[in-house]
Amino acid sequence: MNAVNPTDSASLLAAFGALGVLAVTFAESGLLVVGFFLPGDTLLFPAGVLCAVQHGGEQQPRLVLWQVMLCAAVGSVVGAQVGFLIGRHGGRALLTRTSSHRVREGVERAERLLARYGYRKALVIGRFVPMLRSVLHPAAGALGVPTRVFTVWQTVGGVLWSQSLVLAGWALGASVDHVDDYLLPLIALVVAVSLLPLLVEVVRSRRGRGRQGRRDTGD
Repeated sequence: MNAVNPTDSASLLAAFGALGVLAVTFAESGLLVVGFFLPGDTLLFPAGVLCAVQHGGEQQPRLVLWQVMLCAAVGSVVGAQVGFLIGRHGGRALLTRTSSHRVREGVERAERLLARYGYRKALVIGRFVPMLRSVLHPAAGALGVPTRVFTVWQTVGGVLWSQSLVLAGWALGASVDHVDDYLLPLIALVVAVSLLPLLVEVVRSRRGRGRQGRRDTGD
């Protein structure tokens, strides 16, 4: 058996199938630094494709749609709840103590998202933003988001995110012959699309700083 690369979706699916989906969505949804390096969008979409594919070689496991959907939902929802508890009991110190610039930056973005959209919208929107969803749930716990509100809306966001990606992959795999031969380009496309919300946020943030700078200088 070849060594498993935890950052590669094809390797994870070949080795663990639906259980790999469960493990990755759990870790990415709440285990902070670990979650940054794991595929989320790029695992769920190919898993959906492979559920629909009726042919393939040894590296393409026979995945069952309902099992993948169930594992994706459970992993994302339970992982987020664990992340929330980590933040609630560890506090802000746990999130800011890390030496990782990416984690600190992610925490700041999570705080801005929660402040801008409110708890409900932020917990749903944040699920669809790569890297942000790995720190959003611990940040929500540290910031004192009410447990009931968090549980309800992170569940809504987790189910929408995980099931939509799996079903999108399944629909494509069921309608296009031999689409599994093009998984790498498809994964690249998913990555590009999933980064769009982050790009929009960066552009808005820069424009906001520019307007603030002009006001400060009296222009």
